[in-house]
Amino acid sequence: MTEAVLAETVAAALAHLGIEADLSRIGLERPARADHGDWSSNVALTHAKTAGMAPRELGQRLAAELESAGLPHLERCEVAGPGFVNLHLAPSWLHEVLEEVLRKGTERYARFDCGSGKVVNLEFVSANPTGPLHAGGGRWGAFGDSLARLFRRCGYATHTEYYVNDRGNQMELFGRSLAARLAGEPVPDGGYHGDYVIEWANELAAELREDRLREDQASVDTAFAASWGRERALRDVSESLAAMNVSFDRWQSETALVQAGAMEAVVERLRRAGRVYERDGAQWLATSAVGDSKDRVLRRSDGEPTYFVPDIAYHHDKFSRGDHVIDVLGADHHGYVPRMAAAMEMLGHPAGSYEAIVGQNVTLMRDGEVIELSKRTGTMVEVRELIEAVGPDVARFAFLLQSIDSRQTIDVDVLSAQASENPVFYVQYAHARIASVVRRAEADGIAAVPPPGLDLSPLSADRELALLRSLEQLPSVVQLALRERAPHKVTAWVRDLAAAFHGFYHDCPILRSDVPPDMRSARLALTEGTRIGLAIGLDLLGVDAPSQM
Repeated sequence: MTEAVLAETVAAALAHLGIEADLSRIGLERPARADHGDWSSNVALTHAKTAGMAPRELGQRLAAELESAGLPHLERCEVAGPGFVNLHLAPSWLHEVLEEVLRKGTERYARFDCGSGKVVNLEFVSANPTGPLHAGGGRWGAFGDSLARLFRRCGYATHTEYYVNDRGNQMELFGRSLAARLAGEPVPDGGYHGDYVIEWANELAAELREDRLREDQASVDTAFAASWGRERALRDVSESLAAMNVSFDRWQSETALVQAGAMEAVVERLRRAGRVYERDGAQWLATSAVGDSKDRVLRRSDGEPTYFVPDIAYHHDKFSRGDHVIDVLGADHHGYVPRMAAAMEMLGHPAGSYEAIVGQNVTLMRDGEVIELSKRTGTMVEVRELIEAVGPDVARFAFLLQSIDSRQTIDVDVLSAQASENPVFYVQYAHARIASVVRRAEADGIAAVPPPGLDLSPLSADRELALLRSLEQLPSVVQLALRERAPHKVTAWVRDLAAAFHGFYHDCPILRSDVPPDMRSARLALTEGTRIGLAIGLDLLGVDAPSQM
């Protein structure tokens, strides 16, 4: 009894009444209150003018038509308010949902093939390799990785990337800062002052002594220090994100891309397309002709390329690894999106094939004060610190509690002190509780996973039906979360499912000796179905599904 099936049934009922139906205007939603039915539709409101009658009158005629149509599982229809049609279904429709969950399991339930044959290239985090990843970067890692999991769940081949910005002024300053610390000299103006620079300089000194890479530490030049620091920073970022269950298929070096001639090649391609022109001694790209607010400089009058050129080259290159390219960007990148979209379209990529998700940053607090996240000043909390303080699951779940387009405030002290009360443990406890039920059943010689064809009609209590309704929503949640690029909707759903299971567990005994065998088997089936739902949801969030806690 899916939304699509219901919409088609309602459309058929309208047609039977002689009213032309518009499927796009047949809205269906699950009411917040159970006494309003299992589904509610605004169809009478949206089709009243076409039908030439008042919405309530159309709603009443439509309700009568649906009740007489023999719709499976339909018990009754009611018209509420100005004309909403509420459909009340028998529990048997939810029993069919559970049968589907058990039949398909974690591999196939709430899995789709809408992305079959399509390849998505998803880039996220991409922090400069000039130091450890700050805790705010963990949000981008959690979001991007969960979005990739949603794409894969829906059948898309998904390729994830981290762009390594390893050239330019910041790398120069980082190398000079490391070299200065190594030589015991002051950090240069505008350089990096964090304690990690001192620690890494000491590591470099130890390596130099051990490997005799340089007889005189003071002779280490900026280029060598920057190269060593780049690798050290990337190792820290990779390890920190891996601790949160985040990984990438490709780490793309900007330097390598430039050295391969990608900048010159892409500018020449744009020039041949008639998109490049000269003005005031500079080279410009006519992006305003393709939706940007103004044209953009490619090369300044001194001949130096702007940062836009290697970015264009990189994004053009990404299309060789995906037919839909997505960037996850920080809040200060709104103006970046139209110019890059324009450049990609100029290079022949279809309009809309480049997408940017612009999120809001994280505000971190400690000791009641906001922490400025700056590698250069050294005032920051590393994502590694956060993970060590609260654990990877707590950190990742916390980052996924809110929409990426809303600013998030995380108090490190509060998160650490309340780690055991974090919502993720409430969800994980539900999964561990199910594993405990399975162990007890097996110890008693009872099949924890009932065979196919089991009679599920004993499942009719409010707690049981509430849990079944939650399970039924997962496929829609997965599709909605992907469509809206909103992994936090999975977070909300998995919390609701856990709450429904804990209520069911409290009110509906499963293995107690006075529970009839048919009821026990049905409740074990519902318990297994819940385990499947939790396992899917937690996997999409990149969070562990423990068997005990």
